[in-house]
Amino acid sequence: MKYLVIGLGNPGSKYEESRHNIGFKVVDAFVKEREGSFETEKLADVARVKFKGKQIIVIKPTTFMNLSGKSVNYWMQQEKISRENILVITDDIALPFGKLRMKGKGSDGGHNGLKDIQAVLNTPQYARVRFGVGNDFYPGRQSDYVLGEWSKNENLDLPERIDVTTEFIKGFVSIGLQLAMTNWNNK
Repeated sequence: MKYLVIGLGNPGSKYEESRHNIGFKVVDAFVKEREGSFETEKLADVARVKFKGKQIIVIKPTTFMNLSGKSVNYWMQQEKISRENILVITDDIALPFGKLRMKGKGSDGGHNGLKDIQAVLNTPQYARVRFGVGNDFYPGRQSDYVLGEWSKNENLDLPERIDVTTEFIKGFVSIGLQLAMTNWNNK
């Protein structure tokens, strides 16, 4: 059985340390732990790893955040992976920094990456892990905030929070969405 794990972010060194790129950071950590590596392929940087005998295609879309759906759809079709076996890792300003929440469906919450995925898949029914980045910004400054870099204190806590997020991925693949949500939400 194959799984597709998508870390959302923007390509390029300009965005590498931004809050919006937490999806990239999480999948980087997951692939490194699995001793895999990314190769640039069509519409994404792609890694192929295994966990508990299951094949996982991990992608970092190179389409920029607002066009993430194009990459997700391409790789679902290319690898013949059903919607039930995809997991999206994304930032979320509605959650405090480091708070993690796994859901099997939901609104895009104003997140352009999720909005595009939902439009391309024509459904909000796909699993996602939302990584809280907080909302410490003035009205109208949301874009600057999510494209901004982590604070010193956030950087101290980031490695542990990323490690916990990789456990969500492993849980999704090994025990399924419902049990993973039960085991890992609010950790």
